[in-house]
Amino acid sequence: MRWLGVGLGIAVLMVCLLLNLTLGAADINPITVWRSLITFDGSTEHLIIQTVRLPRVLIAAAVGAALAVAGALMQGLSRNALADPTILGISSGASLAVVGTTFLFGNASMQVYTWVAFGGAALTAIAVYTLGSIGRQGASPLKLVLAGSVMSYLLAALTTGLLILNQRTLDEVRFWLAGSVAGRNLDILGNVLPYVVVGLLLAFSLGKPMTTLALGEDVARSLGLRTGWTRGLVAIAIVLLAGSSVALAGPIGFVGLIVPHVVRFWVGVDYRWILPYAAIWGAILLSFSDLVARLIIRPQELPVGIMTALVGAPFFIYLARSNG
Repeated sequence: MRWLGVGLGIAVLMVCLLLNLTLGAADINPITVWRSLITFDGSTEHLIIQTVRLPRVLIAAAVGAALAVAGALMQGLSRNALADPTILGISSGASLAVVGTTFLFGNASMQVYTWVAFGGAALTAIAVYTLGSIGRQGASPLKLVLAGSVMSYLLAALTTGLLILNQRTLDEVRFWLAGSVAGRNLDILGNVLPYVVVGLLLAFSLGKPMTTLALGEDVARSLGLRTGWTRGLVAIAIVLLAGSSVALAGPIGFVGLIVPHVVRFWVGVDYRWILPYAAIWGAILLSFSDLVARLIIRPQELPVGIMTALVGAPFFIYLARSNG
């Protein structure tokens, strides 16, 4: 039955990708889309598909999958239903690192931005966990959320300060900061995709240990799980996925919060199924959100980060009330 759900999710994702290729400021016939993929002839419509829409579609799917899996890992690791890369400040740390690099050195290569985003995400994760662990009882879900919120606001303020000081930096990263998959090409995706793939494969390999860890620290140790190693590997996977996502599309919120909760209704608490389901439905959510962002005020468009916030903010309030 669960494999049937995987097949259904892949089918829905394929439909979303096809709609993203055909619909936009100018609608293109699906037959033309297909021909552009197998027999590119250099026509205007084929150029739009190959150079604008195809990279955008693939990046949205990759970022959505990465954010959803990172959110599922963070919720399992912290045992916090409200955890995701944005709420715990990791996306803000990666964003500040990228904006700071642009402020100091101007435009850099995607490889540089990727590693800078990884560094910012990693340092923020360490800082949030350290702050959330202060006190006798150590880290708790509430303390981690509070520490993440404080860190997120601080890093956002620093980012805004850098943008105010330098108009050039603001012009270069303004649309990116709202969370957008527009204006990227396949070369950019090719530079970052290996890190996304490694992060996803590492996450999938941790499905069984994550399920054991969710039973509790003492139970996991009694079952022979090396909890320290598991937590370290999970943290590496989160940094790879969150950092790659920010490097590709900027800080896009709520995907990592919404999707893990939705897929748990279908597959329960087994992370061997939660993680692949999250990857598929995270790709679907971000692809569909990007499609709506392109169509709602066409021929103009909204950053996809605004669309995910419109969906995610009410969901966050619901979760906060139900877990309060």
